[in-house]
Amino acid sequence: MAVTINTLREFKQKGEAFAALTSYDATFSQVVSEAGVHVILIGDSLGMVLQGHDSTLPVTMDQMVYHVSCVAKGNRGSLIMADMPFMSYGTVESALENAAELMRAGAHMVKLEGTDWMKETITALTERAVPVCAHLGLTPQFVNKFGGYKVQGRDEKAAEMMIEHACELEAAGADAILLECVPAPLAARISQAVKAPVIGIGAGPDTDGQILVLHDMLGITTGRKPRFVKNFLAETDSVQEALQAYVKAVGERSFPAEEHTFKA
Repeated sequence: MAVTINTLREFKQKGEAFAALTSYDATFSQVVSEAGVHVILIGDSLGMVLQGHDSTLPVTMDQMVYHVSCVAKGNRGSLIMADMPFMSYGTVESALENAAELMRAGAHMVKLEGTDWMKETITALTERAVPVCAHLGLTPQFVNKFGGYKVQGRDEKAAEMMIEHACELEAAGADAILLECVPAPLAARISQAVKAPVIGIGAGPDTDGQILVLHDMLGITTGRKPRFVKNFLAETDSVQEALQAYVKAVGERSFPAEEHTFKA
């Protein structure tokens, strides 16, 4: 049975965790979905892991549409979420046009990075049948504003603001929220504050779902390995077994463990 946004809501209502991974091609998408991964994200992370850039900013809409279409062909029932790349949603009009391209290519949901300035855009998208995931915390498209890839929400003022933004974006229509690199206690507070499913990456064990970059969880990351990453292939005999181990660990909430989380 295909995973939908209602499936993710049911997970949250039952207190059960769901697993998400990035994927960028048909072959891996089939293997990932058949392993039981609930959500596949075509992330603009492809700019770094596939194209070799030092950020996600060079990724274009045409490239995202191409990779979404590839993933859709290999998918076997996972919910497909697609990143909207840098400056593809700078205005409501451009967001509507570009989200429509991603949905026509096979996405079931789009993901946008930003805070309360996105409310009008999220409302416009959801009113026009485009489900939205709002990405808060460390938002890689803002790397030049942040001055690097840094944990967000460590002081109480910033934490309260992030909770407020999560609630505002949910009220605007966001169907899901992704939290990246935020302290585990803050991620738990946000997960409790909203009814929408909350997906974490480097956000502790108490979010409703977990996501990793596929290359990271298979241990083929180049350069510095993020704190929140675990190599699941190191403990298994195949890619398929590694994927199944990841889904199992997320469902049991044994991943992420304390060594993968950030404190305030």
